[in-house]
Amino acid sequence: MQKEIQEPLKRAVVAAVQLPSVSDIEFEASLTELSELAKTLGILVIHTFIQKRPGFDPKAYLGAGKRDEIKQYVNNKIDLAADVIDFVLVDHEISPSQARNLEVEIGCEVMDRTMVILEIFHRNARSPAARAQVEIARLGYMAPRLREIAKLAGPQGRQRSGAGGRGAGESDTELDRRKIRDRISELKQEIVAMEVERNTQRARRQDRQQGLVGIALVGYTNAGKSTLMRALTGSDVLVANKLFATLDTTVRTLYPESVPRVLVSDTVGFIKNLPHGLVASFKSTLDEALDASLLLHVIDASDLGFERQLEVTDKVLEDIGAQDVPRIRIFNKIDFVGDEVEQAECEAKLSAKYPSCIVMSARRSNEVAELHKKIVGFFQQDLIEDEIFLPWSAQQLRSEIYASCTVLEERADEAGAYFKVRGAASIVNNLREQFEQ
Repeated sequence: MQKEIQEPLKRAVVAAVQLPSVSDIEFEASLTELSELAKTLGILVIHTFIQKRPGFDPKAYLGAGKRDEIKQYVNNKIDLAADVIDFVLVDHEISPSQARNLEVEIGCEVMDRTMVILEIFHRNARSPAARAQVEIARLGYMAPRLREIAKLAGPQGRQRSGAGGRGAGESDTELDRRKIRDRISELKQEIVAMEVERNTQRARRQDRQQGLVGIALVGYTNAGKSTLMRALTGSDVLVANKLFATLDTTVRTLYPESVPRVLVSDTVGFIKNLPHGLVASFKSTLDEALDASLLLHVIDASDLGFERQLEVTDKVLEDIGAQDVPRIRIFNKIDFVGDEVEQAECEAKLSAKYPSCIVMSARRSNEVAELHKKIVGFFQQDLIEDEIFLPWSAQQLRSEIYASCTVLEERADEAGAYFKVRGAASIVNNLREQFEQ
């Protein structure tokens, strides 16, 4: 059997400027998040360089002294031939010239936060629409950086003649930019076509799913959504301690099943400072959130910066037009908050500040059962009770009644069977019209 060959782990240092308007808690949370993003790419962060400044250095993001400190650290690793640094990760989006100047001065490849996120999306996007949106975002990010890349590459091939259909004296950079513009235009046309097809498929799916309702798990990445998904549905969805372990939306049925049947969707996690170009990609992976009747907003109760999670999620939901969908706030991972006394204190504070929230752990079956009960109760609050008549000639359709309603009582006479049912008004009316035709 051939052994799987694993790529050697890459190493990086993080460089970050803390502005006066950013609190220590928010700053530390952002640094931790960048390290987790790097981990998703197979990059290990071995050191962090922090500088407090009133603003970013316009030339190279960091001040001259901090740049020299990083350079010395990187060169020392090279001299020792141990833990050689592959990347400098910058916890902001920086300009092309700032990135180039940093690379030249430190002698190491620079990736800013946006590039890290784009690379993760590029690797993990699966659906055609998501891949197209991610490619547009990557191309849009690269276009203004081509000139700086050319400067790093040196003078070779900077200028081309007008041969081969190019304009007279068109440079490599200008040609590449034109290719990027053409490719983005082509991708946008493909997305429009896919959107039409997706709307058609959604309409067909909704026709097939009469008697079904949907909920979507939304929230910050790594808040425990996939673990909660497994607990609510008894499924084997991927649970990985990595940011953006998957961009694919997983759909399963709530278990134990209820009336009406509930479909549960686990959506891609949100993140601070999402690159603007990826909002569209988020939207293409969050169709279930837009179609859902209820959102379960999952928050990591053990994260000291959870309020930032709330703000990020609210902002992204607003960006994709899902801000008005009813939602339940779920503070998950309460079992990660100290001992039992500390957990009780945390739960009391959260319940006081967010009266309608649920504080729980997705690993505790009794608490999952309580959430299941609340979900079912939400969908049953508007159910009606009525009677449906089914003639003997149509008894093969009785399974439809049991599948889409709760049958409270059944009786029969010489004409057929009568079912006293509880269900959504639209479903009960559709069944009656279907059987009485």
